[in-house]
Amino acid sequence: MIAKRNNPAVNRHGLTFWVQWFCAVSLVSILLCYLAIDQFGMVSTQYRMLIVVTVFASVPAYMLAHVYHKRHGYFAGLGHLLIGWATLLIGLFVIAHLSNSSNLFSPSILLKWATLGFVVQAVAYLPMRYFANLHSSKLRVGRTSAILGTGATAYDLAKRLAASGRVPLLGMLSSQPDTESADPRFPVLGDLSTLREQVEKHNIKRVYIALSLNEVPSIEALYLTLLDLSVDVVWIPDFGGMPLLNQSISEIEQLPAIYLNETPFSSHPAAVFTKDVMDRAIAMLAILALSPVFLAAAIAVKRSSPGPVLFLQPRHGWNGEVIHVMKFRSMRMHEDDTVVKQATREDPRVTPAGRILRKTSIDELPQLFNVLRGEMSLVGPRPHAVTHNDYYSDKILAYMARHRIKPGITGLAQVNGHRGETETIEKMQQRVEQDLAYINSWSLWLDIKILFRTPFALFSRDVY
Repeated sequence: MIAKRNNPAVNRHGLTFWVQWFCAVSLVSILLCYLAIDQFGMVSTQYRMLIVVTVFASVPAYMLAHVYHKRHGYFAGLGHLLIGWATLLIGLFVIAHLSNSSNLFSPSILLKWATLGFVVQAVAYLPMRYFANLHSSKLRVGRTSAILGTGATAYDLAKRLAASGRVPLLGMLSSQPDTESADPRFPVLGDLSTLREQVEKHNIKRVYIALSLNEVPSIEALYLTLLDLSVDVVWIPDFGGMPLLNQSISEIEQLPAIYLNETPFSSHPAAVFTKDVMDRAIAMLAILALSPVFLAAAIAVKRSSPGPVLFLQPRHGWNGEVIHVMKFRSMRMHEDDTVVKQATREDPRVTPAGRILRKTSIDELPQLFNVLRGEMSLVGPRPHAVTHNDYYSDKILAYMARHRIKPGITGLAQVNGHRGETETIEKMQQRVEQDLAYINSWSLWLDIKILFRTPFALFSRDVY
């Protein structure tokens, strides 16, 4: 599937999000004014400023928490609303602390506002959710659709549409006559020669063209037919087994353009800048907070065996550039440094202290300095040794594509259990698939979720 590029936020999150968000911030603003007037007889300047900051800060907080997402049920929606409200309150607290303005507000007002603010939003959420669902149901009735094509892409699309429940799918039309459906849920209504008849008979309002590449020449004729039938037409290109990376669709000088392979650094520059700032800020705070751990680990390494405390290993970074990744040395010094061999379970090269460092992933902590230097990110595909990349690059499809973004200290593959030794091609293939999935679905919210899941992944049995 190809995601549309440069959609404004109003399109991504929908009108229902903004309507419900406006009602919510209006209610909490009115509530704050009421509490201030009730205690002081007026709304002083600091409370007016708090309302302004709340309005602006609530947008990213609620978007990150997926508040008012149309797929949420009532209880799940209230849960996301609570997360969004808590995130907003934490952000406001940090802003007040950094600006030394927390003493300007009444603690009793803020406590009542934090508690009652969620209550009034929750009470308003239920009827708004009901009317939003009612509105969506009415829209679905008028979006009866059909798919042109019966190939793998067509059935994949049909399954996705059925799973979403947002588009009532009537069936499929085959390019070949007398074709039977490969899935009983999606009947074949006929062949493409009956397209006009099927559209008029079933009152189809939207048609998805999902033909294979060798059937592309027939698309123009089909499209001209559909122009006269007052239906929406969506083309889903079938790229078969081509590995796509961060694919999107846009325009180049008013001409449609499909981006098959692009790095998020160029397609989302503003978000990537935010990621870089977040990475370096968290890395700096982590280094300061974990400084006792750094010191203890350094002493343990130095006493475990002769050699340096830190181990610098050349690995491929962003766009394949070689960087030197820092780790606490966990192995005894050995003569052959030209061959990089992955650590195995009960590896005799690993020192007793090193085994603890590896098991707890403390040996990876010096990579926070790589993050500060801009060579790595907190979250991203784990960098492999250069010799490993040379070995796997011609054995695994799109292996080197994982270097299109900065490597990370942790990643989607690691939190999903793909850690430790990759002694088979299949295991490395699974790790690469996770890395490419991360690149294709990258967002700041995904980074935050991976960071929260990382501590739990440290207890994996595959770490040694």
